[in-house]
Amino acid sequence: MAFKLRPYQDDAADFLYSRDRALILAPVGAGKTAITLTAMQAMINDGHAKRFVVLAPKRVCTDVWKSEGLKWAANLHIEVAIGVADKRINAFKSKADVVVTNYDNLLWLCREKADLLNGFDGIVFDELTRLKNPSGTRFKALIKVIDKFKIRWGLTGSFTSNGLEDVFGQCKVVDQTLLGKSKGVFMEKYFILMNRDYGEWAARADSLPKIMKEIKPATYLLDAGDYSELMPPLHTVEVRCQMNMKEYTTMKKDFMVAFPTATAIAANAAVVTGKLQQMSSGFVYHTTTTPSTTPGKFISDTKAVWFSTHKFDRLEELLAENQRASTMIFYTYKEELAELMRRYPHAQTLDDDNAVERWNTGQIELLLAHPKSAGHGLNLQHYANTIVFLSLPWSLELYEQAIGRIHRSGQKREVWCYIMITDKTVDDRIFSALHDKRSLSDIAIQELR
Repeated sequence: MAFKLRPYQDDAADFLYSRDRALILAPVGAGKTAITLTAMQAMINDGHAKRFVVLAPKRVCTDVWKSEGLKWAANLHIEVAIGVADKRINAFKSKADVVVTNYDNLLWLCREKADLLNGFDGIVFDELTRLKNPSGTRFKALIKVIDKFKIRWGLTGSFTSNGLEDVFGQCKVVDQTLLGKSKGVFMEKYFILMNRDYGEWAARADSLPKIMKEIKPATYLLDAGDYSELMPPLHTVEVRCQMNMKEYTTMKKDFMVAFPTATAIAANAAVVTGKLQQMSSGFVYHTTTTPSTTPGKFISDTKAVWFSTHKFDRLEELLAENQRASTMIFYTYKEELAELMRRYPHAQTLDDDNAVERWNTGQIELLLAHPKSAGHGLNLQHYANTIVFLSLPWSLELYEQAIGRIHRSGQKREVWCYIMITDKTVDDRIFSALHDKRSLSDIAIQELR
């Protein structure tokens, strides 16, 4: 079966083909992989590139690039460098046109096996936000070998997911002429230091339009309007839950709460926020310390203590109301996953055999996932159209990418996304914070138009 790019995808592929250094800023589900594969094949066919390395989240490496390559660039030989060292080395030493590996392999590749990169003149950063921190060890290792690649393309859907400051690192790894080489110079130019002791900065009033103007020539912006007519509507519904607030209020006030079998303690204000999010789902982790058999040593054990099932009871009602339709449920904590598996033994996770294929053919009723494990690249839109967030991530990028696994090109039905929120808890703060970050992202995109 022959696959054909849509007009907006053709334009984006042409943009990449005409530039050695470029950014594709496109919403989730717009087809960034198809766009890039098309441009890569054309670059190799026309002699403008020899070989490409693709960096991507692990699950995207294993489940997306090779299968998408068969659809959009059948003439490209693609190998996946995942797994034990010998397997990774063999992939790079093969004659493959494209070698795909995950970001976790960057230190190994750049520090220990940089010679494997010889002969590659192109690199693609799938989910570029993984390199937003120029102080990170992986980023520093990559920068030392970046000059090997004359062609550098970055793909992202959430450019300013957690603030304007994130843009610098993403641009630096693609093209250091866009915003410069020094993060310090960048910060002084576009931000004001508010608190030197804590390193707190605030963007200057005119920073956003100035930064977007600098990167605009190298950035292809795919407006949602370019393909929105191809996408079904997304309906986001808040599912409100109530619980007895006694324990929650005590933790919020005293940074600790006593239960009949355990006492949960938050060491500081940062920790208490996490505790409160756990409690909004009806449980809280507590740690006990006991002496070990080795003198002077102790053993720590972290367990959950439950005090309310309100959110899970409401989830059961919601699933029944939807007539047990196939539903993807996102959780934050392992204890939430454990409770879901206790209640729904038939539920599956992405680690189960052929989970993606079985989900897309309607063989799975409940698919459980953490936003980090299902947040990028996976195509889960071919059967189901229902999502539930049992609890929310703080990251706008993870939130949007998670929704984008089902609400993306190829989805034929309206998508329903249910947000479980316990009234008068931190759930409301998290949901509001995601909206605030969305506002910043929307403004940044406006400046690129």
